[in-house]
Amino acid sequence: MIKKSKYNVAVVGVGVVGIEMLRVLRQRNFPVGDLKVFARSAREIEADGQKYQVEAITPEGFTGIDIALFAGTEGEKGAAVAYAAEAVKRGAVVIDNGADFRMDPKVPLVVPEVNGKDALKHKGIIANPNCSTIQLVVALSPIHKKVGIKRVIVTTLQASSGAGKSAVDQLKEENSLIASGGYDNVHVNASNKSMPQQLAYNCFPQIGGFSDADYTSEEWKLVKETHKIMHDDKIKVTATTVRVPVRTGHSEAVYIETKDPIIPEKVKALFFKAPGIILVDDPKIGLYPMPYDAEGKDEVFIGRIRKDPYVKNGLWMWVVADNLRKGAASNAVQIAEVLIGKGK
Repeated sequence: MIKKSKYNVAVVGVGVVGIEMLRVLRQRNFPVGDLKVFARSAREIEADGQKYQVEAITPEGFTGIDIALFAGTEGEKGAAVAYAAEAVKRGAVVIDNGADFRMDPKVPLVVPEVNGKDALKHKGIIANPNCSTIQLVVALSPIHKKVGIKRVIVTTLQASSGAGKSAVDQLKEENSLIASGGYDNVHVNASNKSMPQQLAYNCFPQIGGFSDADYTSEEWKLVKETHKIMHDDKIKVTATTVRVPVRTGHSEAVYIETKDPIIPEKVKALFFKAPGIILVDDPKIGLYPMPYDAEGKDEVFIGRIRKDPYVKNGLWMWVVADNLRKGAASNAVQIAEVLIGKGK
């Protein structure tokens, strides 16, 4: 990308991730020249007290744009399917948060702390990984580089905001119904049923549809995306993904088996020096990562690092990140920073 003092940026989508992209661009002082915001229809929106004029998306709207951030969708075709090629044709680099291009062999799938240089090999489109994959590979990468990883077993506890604003609204409404004494049939009585099950006071082990071997699409994303980002499809990854009644912030219980032995103190030392990681690990005084503390932050928080007492090279850790920021918007902006030579 040609070096400039400022870059013309487009943000496509004004849902929770699109709004977060606008917020992150501002908070990270990205050198934005002209800013365009696109959605299906024109309107005015407000975020953090700042008003934005939203334009109806058209191919011609990308003329003069240097970087186009597509907020993307999960579980359906995103706007990038229709407009990414048009943006690239007009000179923009597309960074897509949706799932449509992630496994395309011609499209780099990038987490800057892990494989940032892959972003520079793009052919116009760069894919942002799934939110739960991003925080997982940030945690795995320093260990894999040091001693190698043979196996990963991960259980995710994913917040309602990972399913969009409507799921957050559902959780809020269901909590209100329960608080008013209506515990029975809460999901039936709620007007908002964006999720297939009750969210409040509940958790359910299904994110995405069921596919191969009775794993969900979200679980397979963790497998396939981890292999692609870490350039190693020999790591045995298996996952269970669970939706939990948390507003924002995904948590993961991660079990790894390393090729060579490494003690928890050495793992902590690796994390202490690794970019994008904050170590919070003193459980005896109640210090460990929690989604509440990670909300609004760009780092991945790791704690509860401990050996498996029965498997020589087995380790457990607890990994938490804000799924709207590091899991989506912030990672996309960090990729843009790599492109302009500002990031890693």
